[in-house]
Amino acid sequence: MHSNHKNTKQNIITIEVEDYFHVGTFHRNIRRSNWYRFEKRIEQNTHKALDLLDQYNIKATFFVLGWVADMVPEVVTEIASRGHEIASKGYNHRTIYQLSREEFRDELQQGREALERVSKTRVHGYRVAHRWLTPADLWVLDVLADEGYSYDSSIGLIFRRFARQPWRGLVHEHVRNNNRLWEFPLSSLTFAGYSLPISGGNYYRQFPYTFLKHAVEHWHRKHDQPFVMYFHIWELDPEQPKINSGSFVSNIRHYRNLNKMSWVLKEYFQKYSFTSIANYLQLDLTIPDSVSRSTMKKTSELSENNFKPRNTTASSAKRTSARAKKLTNVTIVVPCYNEESNLKYLSNTLRSMQNLFRNTCNLHFIFVDDCSGDKTRDLLKQLFGSRSDCTVLSHPINLGVAAAILTGIRRAATEIVCSIDCDCTYDPHELENMIPMLSDNVDLVTASPYHAKGNVFNVPRWRLFLSKTASWLYKKILRQDTSTYTSCFRVYRRSAIIKLRLKKAGYLGIAEMTGLLYLQGSNIVEYPTTLEARLLGTSSMKIMKTIVGHLKLMIYLLTLRLFKARDGEPLRETPPSVNNKEISSFEVSPLETNVEKLNSV
Repeated sequence: MHSNHKNTKQNIITIEVEDYFHVGTFHRNIRRSNWYRFEKRIEQNTHKALDLLDQYNIKATFFVLGWVADMVPEVVTEIASRGHEIASKGYNHRTIYQLSREEFRDELQQGREALERVSKTRVHGYRVAHRWLTPADLWVLDVLADEGYSYDSSIGLIFRRFARQPWRGLVHEHVRNNNRLWEFPLSSLTFAGYSLPISGGNYYRQFPYTFLKHAVEHWHRKHDQPFVMYFHIWELDPEQPKINSGSFVSNIRHYRNLNKMSWVLKEYFQKYSFTSIANYLQLDLTIPDSVSRSTMKKTSELSENNFKPRNTTASSAKRTSARAKKLTNVTIVVPCYNEESNLKYLSNTLRSMQNLFRNTCNLHFIFVDDCSGDKTRDLLKQLFGSRSDCTVLSHPINLGVAAAILTGIRRAATEIVCSIDCDCTYDPHELENMIPMLSDNVDLVTASPYHAKGNVFNVPRWRLFLSKTASWLYKKILRQDTSTYTSCFRVYRRSAIIKLRLKKAGYLGIAEMTGLLYLQGSNIVEYPTTLEARLLGTSSMKIMKTIVGHLKLMIYLLTLRLFKARDGEPLRETPPSVNNKEISSFEVSPLETNVEKLNSV
């Protein structure tokens, strides 16, 4: 505890408990149904905040998602056990602009009941999950008052917002019929009729410290009311995974100056006195006996079901009927190149996937590290190396994604082999529907976002245009009705694939594989699915090089097709690959001969 002389006026400190993937900035990129896939850092970051508060003997208000109470309950119990107040941020970080009044009311009840069940304390307060309230949103305060909340802290005076009601920038009461609700707005400084927030985590990170320090001092000289301050626990975590938002502004808003947050908070904690809103209002945190425990338990169970990984319940009838059947042996190949940031996301996804297939398939995973330059190989060994259902292989040199897939296929001991993207841009759970499509007369099932029933989600338009154009040209050259030629998300018949001799070992090899199978007379079917933007890490694809490579490959496949047409027979064996310094030994025989050496690690 620090003994430095402080301003003794009691101010308010509020902390928002959400993980880096909950943030409203990324709502367009991240589906709530995929939250379970991300590496959770909420526990370690909450402990950072709690330890910092203990250092200065401060009790705070923690605005917590109900989702956190259900999925990481130890976070909520730890906050409460250290004597801090638990308040609500709703259940699953849905902005009020997505909700009707009744939906908002349900969200309030669901979040409060989840938090009270775990914390064993009364939830008196609320803060909106995303975006501060505007004058048009004050109906929210009416609903909160009707629901028996004691206070709200969701108003922020920004620029000209509430210019006609400047008193809303200070602590005040909102009256609704016979109900009264306290409002603790974000503290801001007014200059020339414009309001500038000076008390929030993002503003502390974006604005110069000296400027805000003097602004806060001015605020204290001007007002006798408590200064209301807030920050998010993820702002104490400079090492958090970086999500590809696709927006420069979003990246600046979320990631800039994260390493600044801790020392700025210490400066304010040393200078000013802070407490929780409950302490300031002298609220009793004891849960009234009138609160129904059975209702809370029921609501919590419903909440948890809402966030189970997809398909783990929807296909239960199908899996139950399959229990008496013999399990199908399936190998899943995962090519990896500089995927350190994605592997924990992948691991959580595969855990859900194994649960989905537990009564229908015996899954074996082969991870092929294509000579990564980061810690991919070490992390693969750490996550999967000791598991009997996993094999971790490594290329001694970087060969490319197609080569990595073929290495896995040749090492597989099953006839059915699947390949998935390490970044899960296609949902691996869809293999439940794709594997049965590999009938006796089919050699390849390929995922197709460009199918009439397929879809794309948040993929950059320029990249989508290039990929669609390439697939359209392959379609015309090969005279086949396939919509997508560049997807790595596939189900293979191993005996058909190991005969192929590819000219290209990288991304181009994926399209070449499809073309050669068609020219050999194989049957290929498509499964319409959704392609999502990569969320973590960066793609290793070199755009211009890939474009030129596709054009050369198209000429090559066109030549093969014309030879086939001249002879009137499908190609029984693909021509040998040309010598190429990049993949000079990437032929069937040498690769099969050297596969043990290539993958001995």
